[in-house]
Amino acid sequence: MKKDEFKKAVAEKLNIKQVEAEKVIAGVFETVEDALVEGKKVPLGGLGKLGTVEKAARKGRNPQDGSEIQIEAKTAPKFKASEHLKELVK
Repeated sequence: MKKDEFKKAVAEKLNIKQVEAEKVIAGVFETVEDALVEGKKVPLGGLGKLGTVEKAARKGRNPQDGSEIQIEAKTAPKFKASEHLKELVK
């Protein structure tokens, strides 16, 4: 689904104009981003949860020459799908 299709679908579901739907979507995304930056988990109704996970530093290989490299530790976003969503997309 493309961004415009998503915006149109939200507008139709909420019975609002597409411009208003775009503002709602932007507000939701900004709120989710802020929460993730603060390390909070974000529940997404029956879809699942968004959160972050700490990835430890590790050794890896450069695919071009095979030399060993050090990969730094980092924080990454993570989505955990609900059982309901898993059943729907089977």
